[in-house]
Amino acid sequence: MTVNSLPVRTDAPVRTPAPKAPRTGRRLLRIRAGRQHHAGPLAYVLLGIMALVSIFPLYWTMVAASTDNTRVSQTPPPFLPGPNLFSNLARAWNEAAMGKAMVNSLIVAGVIALSTVLFATLAGFAFAKLRFKGRNILLALVIGTMMVPPQLGVVPLFMMMSQLGLAQQLPAVIFPTLVSAVGVFFMRQYLGEALPDELVEAARVDGAHSLRIFWSIVLPVARPAMAVLFMITFVHAWNDFFWPFVVLDMSNPTVPVALTQLSAGYVRDQSLIMAGALLGTLPLLAMFIVFGRQIVSGIMAGAVKG
Repeated sequence: MTVNSLPVRTDAPVRTPAPKAPRTGRRLLRIRAGRQHHAGPLAYVLLGIMALVSIFPLYWTMVAASTDNTRVSQTPPPFLPGPNLFSNLARAWNEAAMGKAMVNSLIVAGVIALSTVLFATLAGFAFAKLRFKGRNILLALVIGTMMVPPQLGVVPLFMMMSQLGLAQQLPAVIFPTLVSAVGVFFMRQYLGEALPDELVEAARVDGAHSLRIFWSIVLPVARPAMAVLFMITFVHAWNDFFWPFVVLDMSNPTVPVALTQLSAGYVRDQSLIMAGALLGTLPLLAMFIVFGRQIVSGIMAGAVKG
């Protein structure tokens, strides 16, 4: 059996493949986003230097707290820990009443941080997603309070606390700082970007009121920013010295106020002061070690969501 061959046209045009479209900037970003970038030696060197610079103050505090006052004042100062760390810590704990001061600071910082996170999230949601008259004016007033130095309001605030009978008590420290303008502005900016308007509108269509939307939709979205705001507010309230020093006395102090007892006298014992500062820093370090991973993961989740 033979197979007849079909005639082949020699004048048919030759089809060449179409040139590939050039990669646009957005397409290049998508391609590069899937790649895993590796840090070079220079990045590790810079990160190591930054870590050493950040850790050195804490290390020096421990070194100074573990020696005596004479050794701390020498030139050059010591750079290795001494044998008196635990004895100096015990002296600072007893002389400054650090036990009561830490309990007071924990109450003050915890209440202030929780109330700031709650009220700032509520106000941030209202300013970011709710439409009402005077919203921009109220937001401008809130931001304007950040420009007023807090020292200007110390005298009238102290008179107010005295008239209310709260002077020398912890509520006098807590009530004036239940919410901060920085927290409101921070949550407003975060919810404005991370919370889609479609979710709020869909909840409105389903008949949910504002508090229901806040509890079921806003809180899960705002959780990363709330964790960051809680950490920042807690640390700031723990380290606050000026207003607690004005309104409290030495019988009911916070940690920064209690540390002033260690610097009293004609000759200051620097090693004892450093031991007290180390005691006041340990709770913050413990909290960051326990909750640091959750805070960092929350920041990353918020960044990806945004």
